[in-house]
Amino acid sequence: MKIAIYDTYDDMSKAAAELVAQQLAEKPASVLCFPSGDSPTGTLNYLVQWANEGKIDLSQSFFIGLDEWVGMDENDQGSCKYYLKTNFFDKLNNKLTNITLFNAKAADLEAECERINKFISSKGGLDIMMVGIGMNGHLGLNEPGTPVDLYAHLADLDPVTIQVGQKYFNQETKLTGGITLGLRHLSEAAKAVLIASGAKKAGIIHESLQGTVSTDVPASILQKLSNAIVLLDKDAASELEHSS
Repeated sequence: MKIAIYDTYDDMSKAAAELVAQQLAEKPASVLCFPSGDSPTGTLNYLVQWANEGKIDLSQSFFIGLDEWVGMDENDQGSCKYYLKTNFFDKLNNKLTNITLFNAKAADLEAECERINKFISSKGGLDIMMVGIGMNGHLGLNEPGTPVDLYAHLADLDPVTIQVGQKYFNQETKLTGGITLGLRHLSEAAKAVLIASGAKKAGIIHESLQGTVSTDVPASILQKLSNAIVLLDKDAASELEHSS
């Protein structure tokens, strides 16, 4: 695990985007996974800007969704599909064609997990799997207690996730479950990239990166991953020992 700390959220976001740009330069047909939520918006903005300016080429890459709320699609404002569509895909001048996202309204969600697993496997695995971190240490919707050896799977949502997840919706919304890439995907990705910002994440960042490795804190798996790259702003890193 490598940790890099930046002065500001914007600096961290640009560094994460530069990781993606470097990957694209080395392998134009890269397999990339981005999260939704507050953390990746700056990174996606840089990628959109650079793509529209012709500085990077996204056209050959494959884009995989990290997770989704069960029963939701791009028409639901708080969904992961909606986020990626409005913050990334729709902002690109050249529309992407290689997009594979979870169908969280599928009649057979287990089969949907297998579809995503097979697609990733057929492309040789993920080149970059980028994740944020939940207040309970979840990565994607790999909630506390999730085994580390799972690929895509259905998730029972932790109460913290249900509570925090409300911020993505205009009105109180019942969140009944999740569907997500697994921690095994993270461990097998060429690069497992965690981005986090803000003082509110400082406690869980400390617990995840310098506490006991346990399924109780899913993000603690990063301590054991040689492919892990953790990008933080100073606020998120403020409780780390030797963070200065």
